[in-house]
Amino acid sequence: MNPAEMGEHGTPRTFPLLRHASLEAVFAYRQSRVLTVRDFLRDVARVAASLPECSHVLNACTDRYHFAVGLAAAILRRQVSLLPPSHNPEMVRQMREIHPQVYCLSEEPPVAVDLPLCMFPLPADEASSPSELLAIPAIEASQAIACVFTSGSTGRPTEHVKHWGALVCNVQAEARRLGVSEDSRHCLVGTVPPQHMYGLESTVLVAWQSGAAMVAERPFYPADISATLSALPSPKVLVTTPFHLRTWLAESAEVPPVELIVSATAPLSTQLAQQAEARCGGVLLEIYGSTETGQLATRRSAQSLEWLSFEGLQLREREGQTWVSGGHVESELPLNDVLELCEGDGSATRFILHGRSADMVNIAGKRTSLGYLNLQLNAIPGVIDGAFLWPEADAADSQGSVKRLAALVVAPELDAPRLMAALRQRIDPAFMPRPLHFVEALPRNATGKLPYAAILALAERLNAGAPTSSASA
Repeated sequence: MNPAEMGEHGTPRTFPLLRHASLEAVFAYRQSRVLTVRDFLRDVARVAASLPECSHVLNACTDRYHFAVGLAAAILRRQVSLLPPSHNPEMVRQMREIHPQVYCLSEEPPVAVDLPLCMFPLPADEASSPSELLAIPAIEASQAIACVFTSGSTGRPTEHVKHWGALVCNVQAEARRLGVSEDSRHCLVGTVPPQHMYGLESTVLVAWQSGAAMVAERPFYPADISATLSALPSPKVLVTTPFHLRTWLAESAEVPPVELIVSATAPLSTQLAQQAEARCGGVLLEIYGSTETGQLATRRSAQSLEWLSFEGLQLREREGQTWVSGGHVESELPLNDVLELCEGDGSATRFILHGRSADMVNIAGKRTSLGYLNLQLNAIPGVIDGAFLWPEADAADSQGSVKRLAALVVAPELDAPRLMAALRQRIDPAFMPRPLHFVEALPRNATGKLPYAAILALAERLNAGAPTSSASA
């Protein structure tokens, strides 16, 4: 259902901040300590009282529990949390230009962000007895609580405002699909930061709205992921990305049991999904969505290529695009992906995802997507990471020759002839990369995504004069 802004008798519709059954329910695990809902609400009240009178906040807290406290405190103060794709100086400058009143909330000074700084008040900073919320607050559905950003065509970021009611409906649909609830007592571990939309939805808000317990730490290295999971009670949920998952499995001789793995941000191969389920003993569900629309569908990648949309969403083909409406989507929106709609099963729609519209490649009359090519490249034994790149220039240069795809790959145990031979077994000859660069690492961000500008800049440096850490084929 679409979250109406008005309830009965013309009063604003509200949703509770949390869905936990009592103030003594487990809310989070932090540094081997159990934190209850009462602890969380006490911290929220304390931090809310310390926030400045501003309209927007950049929550840079690295501790996921501190981030959640800061987010809830900002909501109570009716402040909007900004969620940019990075905290680099130019992005921060642009955000401050759009929202001059923005400040930064962080528990670790000095923060390399050119904004007024509000230090996260730790309990030891209190001069008097702490304030406390005696009940879980209700938040108006129409309240804007976050702004997420996508790259604008002019270089200026485009912001997308997220309202409380729509976010609640979205993560409640996610929780139902994942089977996460107060009764199940799941613990949510995330390798992704909460400052990005996927991390916000699947490691913070889904815990708030399902009664599950979030984990404050964000393990990154394989040994840390295993140690964090091993220290928690079952059932456990690992919220991760294909890059983090592949690295964890490749570098871990043994992995602890995990009842549920959730993956997003990039396509996941059937092979990796099957490997993850076999080694962890649980189920892997992949999430599809976008910054603009939020989460839209899931699939069990080890068993099916088809996605199943969340209940209440309508997917329609129009004007050569797929449009989505209903459910948590507040107004009908076009998708930037190529979808093949299949038969629905009543309240949900099944579809096959062929890739982003901008990632479709057409060479010599043959068509594929960069996502498909990346899956094939990363499925080759010995490849740690890799990505194809399509030149921005026209399909043919001034002499009329056809432009070719390039590829960057991390594969220290392979050479170019062996890798190219393996790739020929998987893709059409028209899509073989020229050049193929071997590199030490790809410039992935904190969510495992590969920003186009970063990989393009790396490829241009290599083309200008490849260093000894790369080899071309």
